[in-house]
Amino acid sequence: MTTFAPDSLALNRKLPLWYQVSQSLRASILGRSPEAPLRLPTEDALAAHYGVSVLTMRQALKELEAEGLISRHRRRGTFIEPSARRGSPVRLLGSVDTIVAQQSGMSTELLAHGPTPVPPELATHFPGLSEVAGYRRLRGDEATGEPTNHAHNYVHPDVAARIDPADLQRWPMTKILRDAVGVRISRITDTVEARLADPETARLLEVPLLSPILHYTGLTYDADGRVVDVARIHYRGDRFSFTVSLDA
Repeated sequence: MTTFAPDSLALNRKLPLWYQVSQSLRASILGRSPEAPLRLPTEDALAAHYGVSVLTMRQALKELEAEGLISRHRRRGTFIEPSARRGSPVRLLGSVDTIVAQQSGMSTELLAHGPTPVPPELATHFPGLSEVAGYRRLRGDEATGEPTNHAHNYVHPDVAARIDPADLQRWPMTKILRDAVGVRISRITDTVEARLADPETARLLEVPLLSPILHYTGLTYDADGRVVDVARIHYRGDRFSFTVSLDA
């Protein structure tokens, strides 16, 4: 019988191995494709895959079993529970309208806003500026109130002067820039990478420290080719997947 193939993991020897393995396997399970097999490899095979002892692997599996993500059966093996929740996709479909739609439909809490120093790694996007406007928001599922992503926007001061902070509790930043402020958006470039949740992100998203997250960076350009907004968004890895659509 074909078995489920989990993602690989680079272990950090300063952290509990069982915890790192459980979180990695958890992310693999929740991000699996619908057609993926439900049967997990044996304990020995999983231990070899992650480079840990069988006892460490057993402890990691026990954690996932307690969460209800897997079930273990004597002589039959270990299986992913079919009801294990999969994430919503982060879709990058090539138009401003679809980005606005992707960002809509969530409850939003404005955590902070005001002048903030330009992070050194973003200096090339804001030439000649030492300070921009910063906005931090926590967004969640409207039905359950569960936090799903944490967004930090760095906005050009000329543009930020026309933003009503109250709008950020109703609309996505992209919609505000285009429809409320009147920015002529020429393009948005996106980068998505896998990271582990730092203490602040883990606290805000209510996930364990070092949980897998999707880190999104979006650069919004106006008609003059100037960056008017840099968005950094941390998405919960157990609630979102990453999808790109390319038209032929």
